[in-house]
Amino acid sequence: MKLIDGRAIAEKIKDKIALEIHELKGPRPGLAIILVGERSDSTLYVSLKEKQAKAVGIDTHLYRLAESTDQEEILATIKFLNNDPEIDGILVQVPLPEKLNTDLIINAINPDKDVDGFTKENMLRLMGEKSEVGLMPPVYAVIIAMLESINCEIENKKVNLAVNSDIFEDNLVEILKRQAGEIVTNMQEADIVITAQGKAGSITADMVKDNAIIIDIGISHNKEGKICGDVDAESMKDKSGYLSPVPGGVGPMTIAMAFLNTLITFKKQKGL
Repeated sequence: MKLIDGRAIAEKIKDKIALEIHELKGPRPGLAIILVGERSDSTLYVSLKEKQAKAVGIDTHLYRLAESTDQEEILATIKFLNNDPEIDGILVQVPLPEKLNTDLIINAINPDKDVDGFTKENMLRLMGEKSEVGLMPPVYAVIIAMLESINCEIENKKVNLAVNSDIFEDNLVEILKRQAGEIVTNMQEADIVITAQGKAGSITADMVKDNAIIIDIGISHNKEGKICGDVDAESMKDKSGYLSPVPGGVGPMTIAMAFLNTLITFKKQKGL
């Protein structure tokens, strides 16, 4: 299978963002990141976001909260950021500690500053149920951008979703249907397979048809501790089609799309 180079696509997106911010010759977008706890993977991911944001011209404001922080304090922090004119986008790094209500916390974000696009209000806007225009959640935007990069239109394509989140799946199904894609339950008949299960190497070459396009959003560690996706990439080597690798596929692009949303919210709030 041919690999879809997520890093290369992400660099192109970030170059366009950096150029537009530079040409504005004014204030820079401000992105607030809330990090609760000391998970090593979340801490690493946030540090990558901070470094890359600076490179494209976005100012980051990191709010590090202890694992013991109660829900009320987090909600108070979000309320403060919602009202801060210097903050154009807000991002809560997930997963949050189990004691916290993630849905409640995410939905406390002002939808006009919802960089991840997962507040209920933003999704209603995105689906056309509100007069305002919604932000495309970065992970959904990545799927569309990856398909565009290989000149694949969703229209009339059979799409199989192998995901473990009902909310994620329901919203994605709606977006794909709006682009005239056909959702199928049989992976072997699908033209496009989108997987987000977090099960290392669970999808093998015999499970998909020739010339299938596989977008691997799953991320986990194999028995050797190596980061990998849901797809057994080794078994796919001699198969025709396309595959987004893990690492180097969806991950870098998701960060770039979050920056793009930050630029959009910045321009909207500044009337640009």
